[in-house]
Amino acid sequence: MIRQIIPLVLLSAIVMLSQFAWAHTDVFLATVEAPHGGQLRAAGPFHLELVAKDGELTLYVTDHGDLPIPVQGGHGKANIQLGKDGERKAVTLEPESGNIMRASGEFRITPETSVTVFIAIPGHEAQGARFTPLALKGDGAERGHEHDHDH
Repeated sequence: MIRQIIPLVLLSAIVMLSQFAWAHTDVFLATVEAPHGGQLRAAGPFHLELVAKDGELTLYVTDHGDLPIPVQGGHGKANIQLGKDGERKAVTLEPESGNIMRASGEFRITPETSVTVFIAIPGHEAQGARFTPLALKGDGAERGHEHDHDH
C-alpha cells in the first residue's frame, strides 16, 4: 500500500510545482487581468505592471504573491521605442508612493510601441522587463520576446 502512495504523492507534488512555475511566465501573465489595467511582466522576484499613456508611464511593483514592494529610495529608466525602426525616447522612473514609480515626457504609445524598463530598488537586485503596452490580451510572447528569470 505504501509503495502505491509514495509515487502518487511525488507525482502530485511535481504537477503542483509545475503549475507554480507556469504562473510566473509572461505568457501566463499576459492572460491575467492586471489590477490597474496595464500589462504584467515577471522580473526576478517582482511582478511589474506598466500602465502606459501618451506622455505618461506608471509602474506598479509587487512580489509574486501580488503584495506591494516599496520603491522609496529606488530609481529606474524606461526606454520607449515606436515600432522596430521608429523614434526612441528615454525617461526616468521616479518613486511616487508605496509601490508606484512614474515617468513623463514627450512620447506616444501605439500598438507598435515597446517599452523596456529597468529598476533598482534598495535591498533588491536591479531588474528589467520589456512591455508592449497595447498588445492584445493573451499575447505574452509577442514579437519574438522570450523572458528568462529564476524563481
